[in-house]
Amino acid sequence: MNFTDKNILVVGLARSGLAAAKALKDLGANVIANDIKNKYKLGEVYQELDSIGVEWALEVRPDEYLDRADLVVISPGISIDSPFVRKAINMGIEVISEVELAYRLCKAPIVAITGTNGKTTTTALVGEIFKAVPRETYVVGNIGIPFASIARQAQESQVVVAEVSSFQLEAMPTFHPRVAAVLNITPDHLDRHKTMENYIDLKAGIFKNSTPWDWVILNAGDPLSASLAQRAKGQVLFFSRTQVLSRGAWVEDDWLVLDVGQGRETVCRTRDIFIPGPHNLENALAAALITRVMGASPKTISEVLKVFRGVEHRIELVDTVDGITFYNDSKGTNIDAAKKAIDSMTSPTVLIAGGYDKGSSFEPLIEACGQIVSHIVVLGQTSDKIIKAAKDKGFQNVYKVDSLEEGVKKAFSLALPGGNVLLSPACASWDMFKDFEERGRVFKEAVRVLKEEKR
Repeated sequence: MNFTDKNILVVGLARSGLAAAKALKDLGANVIANDIKNKYKLGEVYQELDSIGVEWALEVRPDEYLDRADLVVISPGISIDSPFVRKAINMGIEVISEVELAYRLCKAPIVAITGTNGKTTTTALVGEIFKAVPRETYVVGNIGIPFASIARQAQESQVVVAEVSSFQLEAMPTFHPRVAAVLNITPDHLDRHKTMENYIDLKAGIFKNSTPWDWVILNAGDPLSASLAQRAKGQVLFFSRTQVLSRGAWVEDDWLVLDVGQGRETVCRTRDIFIPGPHNLENALAAALITRVMGASPKTISEVLKVFRGVEHRIELVDTVDGITFYNDSKGTNIDAAKKAIDSMTSPTVLIAGGYDKGSSFEPLIEACGQIVSHIVVLGQTSDKIIKAAKDKGFQNVYKVDSLEEGVKKAFSLALPGGNVLLSPACASWDMFKDFEERGRVFKEAVRVLKEEKR
């Protein structure tokens, strides 16, 4: 599509909407910028877009501009099932996501990674391996840097590694990555996607345009991820931390082993992988497989796995206060992610959980606490649901607080000597915070303040 003089409605002006609007203006489009916020709440975003001459449509319904729109670009927060999107589609107007827009502008090969959990860590790890090759690499998408902000500068000799969420996959009709990975699938975002079938279909959509020359990476140990193989047109490779495979990536005799069609290759011992936990071993297997099919050597992969320290808000070691170690897993926004974080703990742990209600049952979370979680501190919209689930399962040591700062102090008071405090909410953050990153920063600041008070 030639964007010059086209009227393009950009709906939602957070990071992705801002990047899309700027890219489209650079291409000569007439951008209509729509958001429910006013210019004062948009702040710097308003100033930045106003300086490049967008047409403003603030605090109004986007429907009012559909008669003029040649294309609609929606933010991840807007469902494909929203009435205005359905109206646009019925009018014959194409509706796409910012990631789809960026794909159409990008010359570089794309590695796209999705899954319920592990996306961010795996995306970051893949990026670090490519950089060590060395190969100029852009790490973008749901990880925080909008794809559209770099799409036109990425060249064929470079590579784009994109973390892609189910929200973004709703509006990506032509997206075609060179490598597509689905790390795992467990119930999440059902408040938006309604059924597991819809959620699974969206995840599978990441490789719906693949060809026999592309790669599809799936988790042999995750039944729903593995089941997608029958839908794939590309070359399927599996990874597994529990099964020895004939091809793909697996663990054998404490070694991470690869075979992508060039024979068996050992990478490194699993105990030498820096990031802890069985879930991170799966992330490492996926990253090794993805980068190997794209040309990284086993030696380079090994070197990075031994030093990669993970990413912020993912079981991040924050500090130790009077012998109690604090971990920030604010990105643990669903039950399965929180279970993985709990599994990573090796000493008695106080869990801080709760937040925005996505319609999950918390009984599996309580069951995962096992012997390692001594107490649970709950907050946010789901606090009463977690308390009820705990009581129903016979777990009595549950305490409710009104703020994360209060939660840090309460958890510290409950922690056993030499134990841990783990923030892994099992919920989204939107009831109390802008996003999981803000929640993680508030947690870390509360730990810092606590340490100062204890000096």
